[in-house]
Formats: sequence, C-alpha cells, structure tokens
Amino acid sequence: MKIAEWREKVLEVGCYEAISEMLKRIEKSKLNAYITVCKEEALKKAEEFDKGKLKGKLAGIPVAVKDNISTKGILTTCASKMLSNYKPVFDAHVVERLKEEGAIIIGKTNMDEFGMGTTTETSYYGVVRNPYDLNRVAGGSSGGSGAALVNDECVLSLGTDTGGSIRCPASFCGVYGLKPTYGLVSRYGLIPYANSLEQIGPMATCVEDLALLLEVISGKDERDSTNAGRCFSFSRVENKYKIGVIKEMSCNEDVMEKYEETLSELRKFYDIEYVSLQSMKFALAAYYVIAMSEASSNLARYDGVRYGYTIEKLESWRKFSSKVRAEGFGEEVKRRIMLGSYALSAGYYGKYYLKALKARTLIIEDFKRAFEKFDLLIAPTMPTVAFKIGELKDPLTMYLADVNTVPANLAGLPAMSIPIGFVNKLPVGLQAIANYFNENMLLNFAYDLERLNIAKVC
Repeated sequence: MKIAEWREKVLEVGCYEAISEMLKRIEKSKLNAYITVCKEEALKKAEEFDKGKLKGKLAGIPVAVKDNISTKGILTTCASKMLSNYKPVFDAHVVERLKEEGAIIIGKTNMDEFGMGTTTETSYYGVVRNPYDLNRVAGGSSGGSGAALVNDECVLSLGTDTGGSIRCPASFCGVYGLKPTYGLVSRYGLIPYANSLEQIGPMATCVEDLALLLEVISGKDERDSTNAGRCFSFSRVENKYKIGVIKEMSCNEDVMEKYEETLSELRKFYDIEYVSLQSMKFALAAYYVIAMSEASSNLARYDGVRYGYTIEKLESWRKFSSKVRAEGFGEEVKRRIMLGSYALSAGYYGKYYLKALKARTLIIEDFKRAFEKFDLLIAPTMPTVAFKIGELKDPLTMYLADVNTVPANLAGLPAMSIPIGFVNKLPVGLQAIANYFNENMLLNFAYDLERLNIAKVC
C-alpha cells in the first residue's frame, strides 16, 4: 500500500479504524513478519491523528521498524534469545525522526538474529515467510520489513543493510529497498553487528514513498561519529544516464533471462555498456572476514551481567559468561563470533583481517574508476529467486547468495533494489549503485523505470 492510498483510506474511515484493520490483518497473518506489535501505542497515536494532534510529513502513516533499532520502552530483541527481554531506555535517531514527523510505529519486524543471515531462518522467533509463496523465505536479514509491506501490514518500513540485508528482501518480496551512502543516516541506536558496513535504510512500495522516508531519517546527528551531517531532499531531474552493467555480478539462468529482458528495455532509453570490475572476485571473502571480525568485537558485550539473557549464578564469572553466551546465541551467531575471533587473533590478523582491508581498498578504487565513466552501475540484486525454507543447509551456500550485494557495503556506496517483475511467479530485483551521496540519482532512475513500467510492484 502506498502513502497516497493510505491517506485516501484514512479520509474515508478515519485513522483509528484504518489502524485497527491493519492490526487485525497482522494478527491473522501467516507471514510471521513481526516480533512485537505496538497495538496500544498505535491506536493511541491514531486517535491523536483523528483529533488533529499529530502533525508532520508522515502524520498518521504506519511504519514498521526492524527489531535491531532501539525503540524506547518497546521490546528490541535483534531476533535473539540473548535480548528477548530487552527494552531500551532511548530511541534511535531514526525513530526520533519518525516520531517528530508524526509517524505511527506499528511494530518491530522479524529478522535474522543480530542481522546475520540471508533468509531470516536464524531468527529465534522463526522464519519470515514469503508473501508470494509461504513455503519460501522472505529474504534477510530485514525479511519482516519486506514481507510486511507486500501484505499491507505497514505502509513504510525501516531495514538495516550490512551486506545486502535491505536489498535481498526487497528483491525476494518485490518492493523497493535502499541502502544509503555510509554516514547519510545516523547509526545511533542501531544495535551493532559490523560498524564499518551497516546502514539503516528505507523500504517502500513506490519510489516517491521511499524518497520521503529517506528525507525523514537522514540528517545530522552528533551522537554518531560516522554521521556525515548531510540531509537528503528528493528532487525530480530529467537525465539520460550513462549506465555500466557489471560483468562480474551474475545470477542463475532463470533470473538471467529476466535480467537480459530488462536490459533490452533499458537500452531503448539509456546509453548502456558492460564494465569489468576485477576486484569483485575478492569482495565476498573480504566482506565476511571484516563483518565477522567486527561482530566478534561487538557481541563481546553480551555477558549476562548488565542486560539481556542471564542464568542463575555459577561459581566463576568465566563459566557464567560462557553458559549465558552458549544458551543465548544461535548457531549462526556463534559461528561468526568464533570465525571473527580467529581472524583477529595473534598470528592470523595479518593473514586474514589485514588482507581483507587491502582487498576492500581495491574494491573502492575499482568503483571510483567506474564512476569516472558511468553515472550508475547495475546488476542483478540476488543471484536467484527466494529460496525454499530449509533449502540452504550449508552456511557457505548462504554466504554465496550475498555475492552481488556486499561490494556496495565494502565501498560505502548507495545501492538500491528495484523490482522488475517475476520469474516462476516469484519477484526479481535489479540492483542500481551510484556514487557517494547520489541517492537522488538512484531514486530518479528508479522513478523513470516506474513511469516506463519497467519497474513493477504487484
């Protein structure tokens, strides 16, 4: 559902009634898109809107927030047993901005545990199901944020993207998802997985709504040392972009057929050439070494003492902490902590972590050279359509699914998944990557595709 459609509905029945209907839909839903539904608070805000007390760009609009973004007094679990009882005492910067603009937070969406996964199957609260096929995944780690949009269980949603966690569910669920330039959106209040890679970003069912949500959540925040202090404002620009098709980013045969069909349509309107980025072959390995190393450091804080899951006292702190972490973390999280600790350990730091940082520099330089010639770079978002639940039993196969999305995170570039139709009745996304802080170009490109009926949200 688009913002315009929601506002028409509110004019007909009132915000309280419209929110009540949405809450009933969530309650009956088979998608498992939410961990926490903010029923009482949402209805209270809807009443305020109906009385004319709620103002702002998003006044009366229900927004879903991924469950690794802090919300004051509302359960924020990261889909983990470790934080299953955690209620933050403060709001994240993006949540503050939503509230300032009158948005109604409808609930906290399901995700892979601590953002570690591509399918939401690592969630302590169960897998999020794909709206187009309940036997398939919605993607990850922001799976709940993508699925909820399709099933009209929210109007806008926030996800986070460390290696494709917004773009993957956007592709699998057939919606728009944008990972902003690193630093455009404050990370204050985002429970960290990999600090140098992750960004909070918007998801929506049309470009105009996506742009509005990005306008609201971007901007200066002195509490985040990585924040660029820049605001974003969407403006329509007529431009015939020069587009580079990245050779090294590929997909399976079925998706490739749809991708080539889309490229044929794009050639009617844009100047398109293939471009080779040789460093892409290092991207996946470099990403996982860096991400896991940062995760091992970030997750060291969960020891059962200050907050989160705990157990009855044991005879030593070492045994107590070990037992808490063994019981509180899922298998994938423990795997990444161990691999990250290994990569950072004495004797292996130079062999793995330092080498990954060097590869990251090569990737950044490759992108810089490409953007000297091209305005935008495109590729398939995901190499396949949504996986069947339980299909990815081998962790390495799951990691390989991120091959097209991780380079943008390593370089800190803005990247967007644009829905381009269906393969075997399942959505497929086109990924567009722009130069730093060129979100306006990305959104204008997507807007043109929407207008030309190349981009399709059903």
